[in-house]
Amino acid sequence: MPKTPTARSTSIAGLLTATSLVLALSGCATYDVTAPADARADAPAAAVKEKDARLAADADGKNGEDGSARDGGGAGPEVDCRKAKCVALTFDAGPSENTGRLLDILKKEQVHATFFMLGKNHVDKRPAEVKRIDAEGHELANHTWSHQILTEIDPAEAKRELSRLQDAVHRITGKTPRLMRPPQGRTDGEVSRISKELGLAQVLWSVTAKDYQTNDSALITKRVLEQTERDGIILLHDIYRGTVPAVPGILKELKKRGYTVVTVSQLLSPAKPEPGMVYRP
Repeated sequence: MPKTPTARSTSIAGLLTATSLVLALSGCATYDVTAPADARADAPAAAVKEKDARLAADADGKNGEDGSARDGGGAGPEVDCRKAKCVALTFDAGPSENTGRLLDILKKEQVHATFFMLGKNHVDKRPAEVKRIDAEGHELANHTWSHQILTEIDPAEAKRELSRLQDAVHRITGKTPRLMRPPQGRTDGEVSRISKELGLAQVLWSVTAKDYQTNDSALITKRVLEQTERDGIILLHDIYRGTVPAVPGILKELKKRGYTVVTVSQLLSPAKPEPGMVYRP
């Protein structure tokens, strides 16, 4: 008999969503999955206290004076996604020749994102962009070294795919990613075990523009806006020609609709990303 998937959630709806995801992705694999809202609700009391202290310091004008990033990215005032209508913005498979222009846009709009980076032909060829992503308060994250499907390769090779990217980012920035996105979103119990061993939480998504299929920036914008809801995670790719030109319009409309655009770790806060866990709205 196949094992029953496990799920960590504080609500029946969250439990059903989690269990469905595990079944859909892996059939009989067992691993933990939770939604951002449930992760926040389950945050340890000490983490909640720490978060509230930072918010109070911001209210008193005593926080963020050094421009340092908190909760895994985002300089400046603390964001409280327990109250704010948050959505996480993520970019996969870079850095690329488009990343500098994307960073210019994000800086102008005062928005921070999470970058799930590839190693081969990306991080190893563009260390300056990796440094800039970090320096400007964005979140560094792992999308493997060469985009191999982790569920289809030997566990030792899967571990190398993740650890090689970890090591490369650390050499460039002095920081080690805490988040990873499995290629094609394909994970299972073994990938979760390896991720836990490497200190990596897994992050899937709720919004995809399928920008790998089109260079039509207007269509990319339309797809993102049609799917976005509170606590969503938006998946885009900064390697495709039509994506970066779509970002200003996406951000403008999201702000108009009352969204606060954040990194993944900010979306989860006051919870901290838990190694091995799968996070999906």
